Amino acid sequence: MARLVRDLMTARVVTVRSDEPISAAVERMTRFGFSALPVVSASFRLVGIVSLLDVLRYREEYGAEGAAADGRVRVEEIMSSDLLSMSATANAAVVAQRLRSHGELRVMPVVQGGKLVGVITRSDLLRHRDGSSRRAGPRRFFGGREEPLDDALFALQRGRRAGPAPTAATPVRDVMTRQVVTVGSAEPVAWAAELMLHHRHTALPVVDGEGRLLGILSEADILTNPLAGRSAHATVSAVMTRTPITVQVGATVGEARALVADRGLRAVPVVDGDRLVGVLSRSDLV
Repeated sequence: MARLVRDLMTARVVTVRSDEPISAAVERMTRFGFSALPVVSASFRLVGIVSLLDVLRYREEYGAEGAAADGRVRVEEIMSSDLLSMSATANAAVVAQRLRSHGELRVMPVVQGGKLVGVITRSDLLRHRDGSSRRAGPRRFFGGREEPLDDALFALQRGRRAGPAPTAATPVRDVMTRQVVTVGSAEPVAWAAELMLHHRHTALPVVDGEGRLLGILSEADILTNPLAGRSAHATVSAVMTRTPITVQVGATVGEARALVADRGLRAVPVVDGDRLVGVLSRSDLV
């Protein structure tokens, strides 16, 4: 039987109102680790979607004034109002096709009678692509550290970075994530998918035993490559992107922001030569 959107969607959704300031959207996205939020009216009708990429592009356009205006500029001024949505009774395969055909889109709002009732993401599709709900094993951090699993809407809250937002001149090394979840090129795609789902990452750097960056594996790589779904033995090397865009560890936040805003990137490996030393996400740059 074909799966319906309502069977896969997330019904408990963090939102922001169109008349709230940009700062409210940034705070919620960084607190919960989301890359985008549905934008609703006071009556909870879906009116748009706002992402950290929208925020970064706004700040790039207006320079220093952009960040300073976060508290007084409303979300409706930067959100995307021309958005796709689906009904809860739609076929999930249709959602998968639409997410595949729109490169920057990874969140599809689910609407019933004009009102938001949930969202479905690439992660939801990845989680259910083989009917499995397995949990990944221990966290594997770049550098060899391991920690037990203990994830679990408010357990998703993440620690906020202390102090003010980084300036354009701030070195990338000061804001990047140093303990990076990685995967090896010979490991099964199924294992990499479990790591992504557990850690709520949209991509994983692929490294060799010496810590050299070999590529990057994204949700989109797994969902769009027929090898990943056809064979339980498909390896990361068969579907990964081999020439990822990177940032050198000596770069500045301003340079990284311009790159992310221009290319629409979600996560950027930070390298020292050819060795992975960290990862930058959009939330690190706002």
